[in-house]
Amino acid sequence: MRAIKKARRIIETDPSSDAAKALTSLILALETDAHFSFKQLYELQMKDFELMIEVMNDWRLDRYYEGKAKAISTALQAKSIE
Repeated sequence: MRAIKKARRIIETDPSSDAAKALTSLILALETDAHFSFKQLYELQMKDFELMIEVMNDWRLDRYYEGKAKAISTALQAKSIE
Protein backbone atom coordinates (compact mmCIF):
# COMPACT_ATOMS: atom_id res chain seq x y z
CA MET A 1 0.00 0.00 0.00
CA ARG A 2 1.31 3.42 -0.89
CA ALA A 3 2.16 5.91 1.84
CA ILE A 4 -0.48 8.39 0.73
CA LYS A 5 -3.18 5.72 0.95
CA LYS A 6 -1.93 4.68 4.42
CA ALA A 7 -2.04 8.31 5.50
CA ARG A 8 -5.60 8.70 4.24
CA ARG A 9 -6.69 5.61 6.16
CA ILE A 10 -5.13 6.87 9.39
CA ILE A 11 -6.91 10.21 9.01
CA GLU A 12 -10.23 8.53 8.21
CA THR A 13 -9.95 6.04 11.08
CA ASP A 14 -9.13 8.48 13.88
CA PRO A 15 -8.89 12.13 12.75
CA SER A 16 -8.22 13.29 16.32
CA SER A 17 -5.08 11.16 16.83
CA ASP A 18 -1.68 12.86 16.89
CA ALA A 19 -0.62 10.98 13.76
CA ALA A 20 -3.77 11.98 11.86
CA LYS A 21 -3.41 15.62 12.89
CA ALA A 22 0.23 15.68 11.80
CA LEU A 23 -0.58 13.94 8.51
CA THR A 24 -3.45 16.37 7.90
CA SER A 25 -1.15 19.33 8.48
CA LEU A 26 1.54 17.84 6.26
CA ILE A 27 -0.80 17.04 3.36
CA LEU A 28 -2.40 20.46 3.46
CA ALA A 29 1.00 22.14 3.69
CA LEU A 30 2.31 20.17 0.72
CA GLU A 31 -0.74 21.00 -1.36
CA THR A 32 -1.18 24.67 -0.42
CA ASP A 33 2.35 25.77 0.52
CA ALA A 34 1.07 26.45 4.02
CA HIS A 35 3.36 26.43 7.05
CA PHE A 36 4.24 23.05 8.55
CA SER A 37 5.98 22.64 11.87
CA PHE A 38 8.64 19.96 11.73
CA LYS A 39 8.30 19.71 15.48
CA GLN A 40 5.17 17.67 14.79
CA LEU A 41 7.33 15.07 13.03
CA TYR A 42 9.66 14.60 15.97
CA GLU A 43 6.82 14.23 18.47
CA LEU A 44 5.40 11.18 16.67
CA GLN A 45 6.14 7.52 17.17
CA MET A 46 8.85 6.25 14.83
CA LYS A 47 6.42 4.35 12.56
CA ASP A 48 4.32 7.49 12.06
CA PHE A 49 7.45 9.59 11.51
CA GLU A 50 8.60 7.17 8.84
CA LEU A 51 5.18 7.23 7.18
CA MET A 52 5.33 11.02 6.98
CA ILE A 53 8.73 10.82 5.31
CA GLU A 54 7.28 8.31 2.83
CA VAL A 55 4.35 10.65 2.14
CA MET A 56 6.78 13.47 1.36
CA ASN A 57 8.74 11.17 -0.97
CA ASP A 58 5.60 10.05 -2.78
CA TRP A 59 4.36 13.62 -3.02
CA ARG A 60 7.62 14.78 -4.50
CA LEU A 61 7.53 12.06 -7.12
CA ASP A 62 3.97 13.12 -7.97
CA ARG A 63 3.19 9.63 -9.26
CA TYR A 64 0.04 9.06 -7.26
CA TYR A 65 -2.26 11.81 -8.46
CA GLU A 66 -5.50 9.99 -7.63
CA GLY A 67 -4.25 9.03 -4.19
CA LYS A 68 -3.18 12.60 -3.54
CA ALA A 69 -6.64 13.93 -4.42
CA LYS A 70 -8.30 11.53 -1.99
CA ALA A 71 -5.76 12.32 0.73
CA ILE A 72 -6.27 16.06 0.27
CA SER A 73 -10.04 15.66 0.49
CA THR A 74 -9.75 13.56 3.65
CA ALA A 75 -7.31 16.02 5.24
CA LEU A 76 -9.63 18.95 4.50
CA GLN A 77 -12.53 17.08 6.09
CA ALA A 78 -10.46 16.27 9.17
CA LYS A 79 -9.34 19.89 9.47
CA SER A 80 -12.95 21.08 9.45
CA ILE A 81 -13.74 18.76 12.40
CA GLU A 82 -11.20 20.45 14.69
